[in-house]
Amino acid sequence: MRRRPLAAVPAVVLAVLLPITLAGQSPPCTAPKNSNVARMLGWFASPLAFSQLGPIERMPAGAVRIGGDLTYVPPPPRAITQTDVCYAAKSEHTGLSPVFPRPRLVLGLWEGFSVEGMYLPQVTVAEATPNMGSVALAWAGPPIESMNGIQFTVRAHATLGHVKGPITCPRSDIQQTDPTGTCWASKPSDDTYSPNVSGVEGGAGSSHGRVRWYGGAGYASLMPRFQVGYRAYNGVLDSTRVRVDLTRVTAFAGLAYAVTHNVQLSAQLYSVPEDATTGRVGFLWRLR
Repeated sequence: MRRRPLAAVPAVVLAVLLPITLAGQSPPCTAPKNSNVARMLGWFASPLAFSQLGPIERMPAGAVRIGGDLTYVPPPPRAITQTDVCYAAKSEHTGLSPVFPRPRLVLGLWEGFSVEGMYLPQVTVAEATPNMGSVALAWAGPPIESMNGIQFTVRAHATLGHVKGPITCPRSDIQQTDPTGTCWASKPSDDTYSPNVSGVEGGAGSSHGRVRWYGGAGYASLMPRFQVGYRAYNGVLDSTRVRVDLTRVTAFAGLAYAVTHNVQLSAQLYSVPEDATTGRVGFLWRLR
């Protein structure tokens, strides 16, 4: 995105859910919930939410599944990339990566409960470098045979961590000729986005057959934080921070296909109606 060398820009609190005022820093700017800045921060939380991958199984204690998914990161509408509060008006560079890869590990507990987790190390994909983890606790009820084997499920999830990249000032915008212009710097900005998403979802799905359907809806708490690491050509560092707290209704639906007894493929649509709708594809492999 473009920025003025001494103008305030969005800034971040790394991997935290509560606002922290650091020594020597001004308090973060709280973006109004209906502002472009708040909508843009909420937009990118949707693809990073740790939704379920395929129907939730009623796994025996000690059962293990490993897998992964690839999530499409849709570009936000141009209108909301035009910042309107907290810092100088400009256009954000938001296309760090068109996809978000994520590994998964699922462990069976007892009485239909399972726990799921993932961690993304600092490996750069396109222009995005994550350092992020997610965890979920799920319960799958026994199949109701009088309803053609439908299972009802409940799942709570949380995602913490951050993604770093040149959002406020990408390499393509760097210039060193106009000190009053945008991106007057010697290198791209090193900005950080923390989605801080948690939520709970209820769902239902089929429990029999090679092809299974599932779907549901839920409620999510979004506490995204953003911080820029932009250093102007004269050495002045801009570290303005922006925060917003949002609540959202979510919905999802998908299909799973059992390639073999141990390998399952899945595809899903995940939607936050107020923000973005995205698609996910993935697989799970039954280890035991």
